[in-house]
Amino acid sequence: MRPAFIQQLQAAAQANDSMLCVGLDPDISRLPTVAGQRWAGDAAKFYDFCAAIVDASADLAIAFKPQIAYFAAVGAEDQLEKLIAHIRQVAPQVPVILDAKRGDIGSTAAQYAREAYERFDADAVTLSPYMGFDSVEPYLPYAGKGTFLLCRTSNPGGDDLQNLDLASGEKLYERVARLAAQDWNRNGQMGLVVGATYPQEIARVRALAPTLPLLIPGVGAQGGDAD
Repeated sequence: MRPAFIQQLQAAAQANDSMLCVGLDPDISRLPTVAGQRWAGDAAKFYDFCAAIVDASADLAIAFKPQIAYFAAVGAEDQLEKLIAHIRQVAPQVPVILDAKRGDIGSTAAQYAREAYERFDADAVTLSPYMGFDSVEPYLPYAGKGTFLLCRTSNPGGDDLQNLDLASGEKLYERVARLAAQDWNRNGQMGLVVGATYPQEIARVRALAPTLPLLIPGVGAQGGDAD
């Protein structure tokens, strides 16, 4: 049995002296040509493409984050299962975050949790919390498994809802951060997604949730930078 997610994350950060989470988002139309063989359009090459990235970064990453939509859209879930098994073999100390951004309630949420933690053997999963706690709760009985709640996302459209002022005087994203740090974090394995494109909001979220891990996308093409 693997250690709890946050303990894995801390151990990998220390062992690899890193804060890098490596995204694995294989776009079938953009796969490279390798040794004269054209991979673009061939979902059966997803494993080869992503496994090479894993091999190259196994001693640099503190997490690998495959995006399920890229695999599911082309019926390549078997490639995702194979990829996660490969990560377990070559980088057993590095946890896997399934980027799924699920957000439903009741028995449907329970099935999404089963998909993430049992079928794909992920250590953590990304969730949308905007249907409330009962959309998050079905994930919590899985001992040691992590959840990352969308808080202040990297996309410009995040302003439409996440930056709204509440009657309490908080922003909506601030309320999410506070709930994740306090009442909702019942298994002690919760984290938050905060975009690198909003550094001031990162600072605010960190103040509200001083001990939670932050998943910070948006470095690079979206305009965020590591500094």
